[in-house]
Formats: sequence, structure tokens, C-alpha cells
Amino acid sequence: MKKAWLAITTCLLTVSCSSSPTPDCIYNCAPSTNVSDSNINNNNHLNGNNNHIALTETQRQALLKYFESQVKKQWGDDDYLQAGKHRYVKYFDGYRTRAHIDFDNGKIYVSTVANYAPQGTLKKAIEETLLMPADPSQVDLFSDQSVPLSNKPFLLGQVKDHQNQNIQWPWRAGKYADYLIANKLKTKKLQQGTAYYVEIDMVDDHLEQREYQYADIIRQAAKRYDIDEDLIYAIVKTESSFNPYAVSHAGAYGLMQVIPKTAGADVFNLVKNKPGIPTKEYLFNPANNIDTGAAYFYILKNRYLKEVQHSTTKHYTMISAYNGGTGGVLATFDPDRKQAMKDINHLQPNQVYWALTNKHPKEEARRYLEKVLNFQKEFESM
Repeated sequence: MKKAWLAITTCLLTVSCSSSPTPDCIYNCAPSTNVSDSNINNNNHLNGNNNHIALTETQRQALLKYFESQVKKQWGDDDYLQAGKHRYVKYFDGYRTRAHIDFDNGKIYVSTVANYAPQGTLKKAIEETLLMPADPSQVDLFSDQSVPLSNKPFLLGQVKDHQNQNIQWPWRAGKYADYLIANKLKTKKLQQGTAYYVEIDMVDDHLEQREYQYADIIRQAAKRYDIDEDLIYAIVKTESSFNPYAVSHAGAYGLMQVIPKTAGADVFNLVKNKPGIPTKEYLFNPANNIDTGAAYFYILKNRYLKEVQHSTTKHYTMISAYNGGTGGVLATFDPDRKQAMKDINHLQPNQVYWALTNKHPKEEARRYLEKVLNFQKEFESM
């Protein structure tokens, strides 16, 4: 992929927001007003086309608990699996059938524990997986609802059928499903019965195929918020392996793993001049997600870390704050925030880097900065 394709900066997945009072608007909007909890719950119609209400943390946890109980009834504790940052998992047919895409290793597994007509059930699940939409907001990962078909499937170009052809239409997906069931069907004994499954290899360049899908969106967002495209690509690769269906245990959604109540709320308040927080449906939309991620980097750069003087040092602290929060960055240097900022500006960039990768309070954040910078170098060289 050409560097010119690389795009936008991105919003932090697990970012911790400032504990200061609601800040003033800082981007293309009038001063914001405080919003009560009741208003937050009643003002989540985003862009005029999203009628979903953002879940509270209690509601989200209750939903996940119910989902887990339903899955374990069919699959047992040992074979429980749910969607994550780098994997897609979707259940069908009373939670008896599931699709699992491992984006890191380029593997797709479609399985069923259905006792009645398992091959027919498996065929339908294979078809729905191969034709799953590019917009994850149309799919409920935490239910057994069917997946709507798409004119341009998300996996188009990432999977080839037995005739080495792309799979775009239902008839071809059906033929490939028939081939897999006739020639590649396997079984596995589980605690609660037998699983029937097929394994599908993705093409060698499946990661690049996903990158291409978001090139225009990334380029536009990078320009809109004055963020390096290389950085955005590196963040997306780190956070989700370009999986738009990505979710995390912390309640982050989408390509850039945005948490609605922290980074999402900041972007709505400071950049979009919107009340409330984004819903998961809003953040599952790839364009919305990348825009929100890039906008949060804008906030980091121009508000939370605006006092960082050296450009390279600011770059390091922004990446680290994306993962561990601004508070984590400052705590690396001194418990007092003002003194921490003085220390950061007193040190050379390589010294700040060493501190963030060795002394950050969170172990994950120490690894995160190094990983993102390595990925960024890869994109810079393309």
C-alpha cells in the first residue's frame, strides 16, 4: 500500500479522560453547556439517523452476562468464545451455531452444535459469514440474530472460494458452502455433544485488503484534524487489526476502539458540540469511528498535552495517553501534574520514551508505545 493511502489519526481505546470539570469547546463549535444525566439518556440521536440509546455500564454488563449464559448452555464453559479486539465472533440459531474470524492469523471457523440438520444450519451460517456487511452497525454481536446480507461484503477480497474466485453474491457463497461441507467438514467432541465445523483460510494479504477499505476515510480524517496518517494506521493495526467489529472488555468499539463514555464523550462535547455520548451503533460505523478517534487525538494534542513542547516528545505522550490516559502519562514522571509536565519538558525525547516504556504505571501502556511506533515505521516505509 502506498503511503499516500495512509490515513488519519485515531482515538484511544482505553483512554482515561481528564478529571477536570467539563472543558470549554475547542473545535469549530460554540461553548458547550452542562448536560444532566436525563438529558444524556434522551439525546443520543446521532447524525439524524441513529435512534439507538447508549447503554449504561450496568446495562452493558447485564447484557454480556445474559449473552454468556446463553452461549454456555449450548457450548459449555470450556468452549465459550466471544468477540474481541482482533476476532469476530457471531452466534446464530439459538446460540447453537457460531462464526469465528481470527484476524491476526487469517482463519475463519464456522461451527455448529445443532443436533437437527447440522449441515443445513452450517451452510446458512457460512453464507451469512462470507456475505457479512462492511458496516458493523447492522450486526448485533451479542445476540443470535441473523446477519443481513450486503451488496459489498466486508470479506470481499479477503477470501477466495474453491475456484479461486471472490465471493460477493449469495449464489457463489452457497456453492462454496456446499463445497466446504462436502469436502472439508470436521467434527469435534465437546462436553455437551459434537461440534461440526469447517475451517477457511483467508488470503495472504487479508490485512492489506482491509487497510485499503479505509484509505479514503483515514486520509480525510487526518486532514480534518491535522494528524499524521501513518499514526492512524498504526493505531488501528494495534487496536483491531483493521477489524471494524472489534469490541473490548472495557466497552470500546470499532476500528480505533473508542470508549463512548470517555473519549467518545470528550469528542461529542469538545469537537462536535453534541450532548451525551456516542452509541455503539454510531461507533461501529467505520467512518464515525475513525473520525472520532482522530478527533480525540486532536484533543490530546491541543488540550490535554498542549504544554508538551518538543514535537517528538508530544508524539510519544499522545500515543501513550491514547492507551493509558493523560493521567497515566503524567504519573510516570511525578504525582503532581504540574511538576510532571515540567519534568517532561526538561527531558530529551529519548528519555521520555524510556520512561514511558519502562516506568509507566500500567504494564500494557509500556508495551503499547513501542508497538505503535514499530507499526508506524512500517507504514512510513510503504
